[in-house]
Amino acid sequence: MTPRKANKNWRAHLHEIIYGTHTPAGRWFDLILLIVIVYSVVVVMLESVPRFDVRYHRFFDISEWVVTILFTIEYILRLICIKKPSKYIFSFFGMVDLLSTIPKYLSFFFMGTQYLTAFRALRLLRIFRILKLVRYTGASHSLIRALRASRTKISIFIFFVLIVSVLLGTVMYLVEGPEHGFNSIPHSVYWTIVTLTTVGYGDISPETGLGQFLATFIMIIGYGIIAVPTGIVSAEYASAKERISDDKGRCCPNCATDILRNDAKFCRVCGYELDTAE
Repeated sequence: MTPRKANKNWRAHLHEIIYGTHTPAGRWFDLILLIVIVYSVVVVMLESVPRFDVRYHRFFDISEWVVTILFTIEYILRLICIKKPSKYIFSFFGMVDLLSTIPKYLSFFFMGTQYLTAFRALRLLRIFRILKLVRYTGASHSLIRALRASRTKISIFIFFVLIVSVLLGTVMYLVEGPEHGFNSIPHSVYWTIVTLTTVGYGDISPETGLGQFLATFIMIIGYGIIAVPTGIVSAEYASAKERISDDKGRCCPNCATDILRNDAKFCRVCGYELDTAE
């Protein structure tokens, strides 16, 4: 076996372990990775609790460095075993992997950045691939398409709500005034938005009869407003869902990617021409 071929086989085997889940080694690699991710996130959360940090600060620090070094090695190996590293670097998981690795290094220059390692929780999304749940993510694709399709309607609706909030906030400022906590129009608009969204912090409340009547009116409007964007997205989601394939087992014969649409003519990943008669 020539050195070039041996190197190729080594990289192919490494790629199979890191990026694949169809082999025992690949499954074990991903499961161990998930365990380490969960452990690191728990450590970061406990470190933010003062009484735990005082007692176990050194242990937390060492644990974070060990995990960071392991993730750094993993990130480098992912770059080594693929032909086009840039494809991984600028992918969603590539960006997540990088963001989950660098915070501990940044802590040398910026205090508190080590807590950003909590972003490692995003890496748990790989569980869909490990547990063979990718084919069930068609619903998530439908939801994303529905949100994109309804973004214009939702934007117009939000703009309208902002206008209403400014108007009602101004009215409340005139009705209640600074003596009841409505010190300015922006402050009154803040109260209106909090009331309209049914959050109700309670830091400001109307005391006059007319103000309380207006507050009641705003609260009732708030419940009605909640249903509007929900209906817009639901309608788009139902429309998009009709275009999703009912054949959950169909996949690309070239790269094994799940085909999510009945009318798909080409694979969305590798561009392979599909047999529409399948």
